[in-house]
Amino acid sequence: MYMVKENMKPSEHDAGAVSAFKLLTRAFRHRNYCLFFAGQSVSLIGTWIQNIAMSWLVYRLTGSAFLLGLIGFTSQIPLFLLSPFTGVLADRCNRQHVLIWTQTLSLIQATLLAVLVLTDTVRVAQLIILSVFIGVVNAVDVPARQAFVLEMVESREDLGNAIALNSAMFNGARLIGPSIAGIMIATIGEGTCFLINAISYVGVIAALAAMKVKRKEPAAKGTRILQGLREGFAYAYGFLPIRAILLLLVLISLVGMPYIVLLPILAKDILLGGAHTFGFLMSASGVGALTSTLYLAARRNVLGLGRVIYLSCGLFAIALMGLSFSRTMWMAIPFCLLAGLGMIAQLASSNTIIQTIVDEDKRGRIMSIHAMSFLGMSPFGSLMCGSLASRIGVPYTMLMGGAICLAGSFLFRRSLPAIRKAARPVYMQMGILPQTPPEAKSGDGT
Repeated sequence: MYMVKENMKPSEHDAGAVSAFKLLTRAFRHRNYCLFFAGQSVSLIGTWIQNIAMSWLVYRLTGSAFLLGLIGFTSQIPLFLLSPFTGVLADRCNRQHVLIWTQTLSLIQATLLAVLVLTDTVRVAQLIILSVFIGVVNAVDVPARQAFVLEMVESREDLGNAIALNSAMFNGARLIGPSIAGIMIATIGEGTCFLINAISYVGVIAALAAMKVKRKEPAAKGTRILQGLREGFAYAYGFLPIRAILLLLVLISLVGMPYIVLLPILAKDILLGGAHTFGFLMSASGVGALTSTLYLAARRNVLGLGRVIYLSCGLFAIALMGLSFSRTMWMAIPFCLLAGLGMIAQLASSNTIIQTIVDEDKRGRIMSIHAMSFLGMSPFGSLMCGSLASRIGVPYTMLMGGAICLAGSFLFRRSLPAIRKAARPVYMQMGILPQTPPEAKSGDGT
């Protein structure tokens, strides 16, 4: 044993560590992506602080699970209604300019929230209006931002790493933001949380303005919006791998994702805690989510991500069911960690597969349908689960959601052989898989 250690060369070990780090962060070779990552990291922390403060503010003002779900509904329903159309526009417009405008409007919304709360003039109706406003902004922002990733990295082979790093950035902010928000809400109130979020947008706006992006010809130029919309839906739901992933995302968004909306009630009424308890639960979820995205960022390609999708969906489902039985914070924290790990592993894997196999001229439209299937369905899930929780309670609502998600995981697993078969020609054409004969192992591919 000691002889092995003596014969090891430190330089080889260091070189391996450096190589692994370069693999994990290879998207940072691109200047524009570095600027985006730096600015967005600051902004996302502010966004999470605002999200936690908004949930706590609504429940503090109303004490209503239904109104908590309603706020989630109004902030996300515009994404469901508008994103298919904004996706067509994302294939036509200068995405850099679109993002600068959406981030500026988000800054204005956060500033208005801060003023209303700090002057003690806030009302639930005002919160609903401002939630609808930010929902419209996000309906434009999300498809453009998703499609803009390839323009920033300028290399398709680095696309999967950039997507995983985006998820890591999002969940790193999810880890930090709720912890800060929990402390701030308990000490200085929700208004300052909104103000900090407004200030955080300055960084991402400056980063976007500093980018030097090569202007590309719009892929959908000359195509009518409705015609382009029909082409996008026909492509998405006519190709089994994309259709199966999108349908599972719809299911998770309806019955699984609303657990985040219900966490303030769980923290206050079931666990008998306060804002700090809510912050700890969200931070635990963030730790799990960040862990899963770092694993995905280190992967070299998309092979095997289909298996990751159904396993992580099953883990998320089991965590939700475990969370429904939790009666103390220390019992709930591990389940929140596992829920965050499973949920984000599934979402990031789904995003990576779709962005890898999608035709370039349909990228904006497919990512808008992806946003509609995931984020766009969340408001219906928030409203449905908020209403259900007000009738049968949060624990039973989470238990039902977990059971349905587990069934979805089994169904996806049964479809995986057919999904792999359909994806194989695309992977072979792209060089991800070698030109192998039909009798190749069924475990290869998606």
